[in-house]
Amino acid sequence: MASDYGGVVGAYPYAFRASESRLFKLYVVVSALAIALIGLFVGIALVVLIGQTAAVQGGSLTLSRAFYVVIGLLVVLPAVAPTLVVARRRRKNVGASARHEAALAVAGFVFLLSLYLGLVASMPETFTLDGETVARPAPSGIFAPAIAALYAIPPVLSWIVPLSGASLVGVAHWLFR
Repeated sequence: MASDYGGVVGAYPYAFRASESRLFKLYVVVSALAIALIGLFVGIALVVLIGQTAAVQGGSLTLSRAFYVVIGLLVVLPAVAPTLVVARRRRKNVGASARHEAALAVAGFVFLLSLYLGLVASMPETFTLDGETVARPAPSGIFAPAIAALYAIPPVLSWIVPLSGASLVGVAHWLFR
């Protein structure tokens, strides 16, 4: 069938063409760029890790290398999910609506924002950069209360922020389907 797509990569242009929602079309473009950037970062981090541990044999290092890939997938899956859902619903012609697509787009954008906010929350009070101890910047400006709230989250629990964003994608799909 000419209107079918072939896998995850083909779902993006298909969802873009088939969607009725301009907001969702914007999400398809932004999420594709974000996923490419995330993939680049995870790939570079994996190469750096392998380069730093190349002389060490197996064991827990193999597990940490696989952990990078698993974390990369957990970050990418909620960003890809809205596009895959819309592409499937459009292809199957099952209850596709501009309202559902717009809700998924908003939830997807919130998830992408939550990834950044999770990074802010995970920033330690002090860290070493090029041999110098650096303190994280103090919250300032219009977003100071939000940044202070993110800094109050213990770095060990900073994963809760993107998990909340990912949960919102599922909730949006369930509520607006």
